[in-house]
Parts: sequence; structure tokens; C-alpha cells
Amino acid sequence: MPIAAKGCRLRKARVSESGRIYLLTAVTHQRRPVFSDVHLGRQLVSQLRSADESATVNSLAWVVMPDHLHWLVELNQGTLAELMCRIKSRSSRSINLMLGDLGQVWQRGYYDRALRKEEDIKDAARYIVMNPLRAGLVKRIGDYPLWDAIWV
Repeated sequence: MPIAAKGCRLRKARVSESGRIYLLTAVTHQRRPVFSDVHLGRQLVSQLRSADESATVNSLAWVVMPDHLHWLVELNQGTLAELMCRIKSRSSRSINLMLGDLGQVWQRGYYDRALRKEEDIKDAARYIVMNPLRAGLVKRIGDYPLWDAIWV
């Protein structure tokens, strides 16, 4: 999928390496709690799974919070910019179709951090999975519907 002319370009210092593990965070436009609706959250989850099935990434852990996404991935092919552009544009399209809307779903850009050590990876996964508890959305992580991790 080609990268959009302006919106999905790499920052100058951003590097994408195949085989590297990244913690990615994307935020909804104006921090709207779009994914408070589980059905809309599942539209995003469908795109995360599609990236796995296409072998673009190996998802290690993710959580879809009401107004943002945390995603721990091993990048297999392409760039982070291509990956995030694909996830955000396709999820926006399906969410807007469900809502009968044409509104902006995501803020521009995303945050990424390359992880280096095995213990960093498990710590990052724990951080991701515990987000709904820290936010007070549930009392037990098993009660939150929009998360997954390979270690579970």
C-alpha cells in the first residue's frame, strides 16, 4: 500500500528495522473515546489481526483503550509508517462506515519506541495489558474485552 503524500511520512530520525520489536501508541482525534463502543474497537482489532495474517508483523501484545491504542509488535516487513498508515486508514474507513460518518478518527502521527532487551519486552507487555486496570475501567483484566498478549 503506498504511503499518503503527507500524513504518514517518517519523521527524519525515525528508523524501521525488520526483526526489531516496537511499542507503538496511536491516539484518537481530540482524544475522543471512540473505542468505548466495543463494536468500534473490534474494527480496529480486525486490522491488527490482518497485519499479523499478512505477516507484516508479529503482534506480541495490544490493548485498545477508549481513546488510544498500545501495540507491541515485531516488525517483519515494510516500515512503521506504512504499518501505522494502513492500520489507521483502514480502521477509520470501517469505523466511519459503521457510524455513517466521514469524521477524523485518529490524530496525526504516532509514538514508537524500539525495545532492546527481553525483560523490556515483558515489562512493556505488562504495561500494555494493565492499562484498563490503571484507568479504572475494570477490576480484573479478564473483564476488559479489547486486549491480547501472546503470553496468555
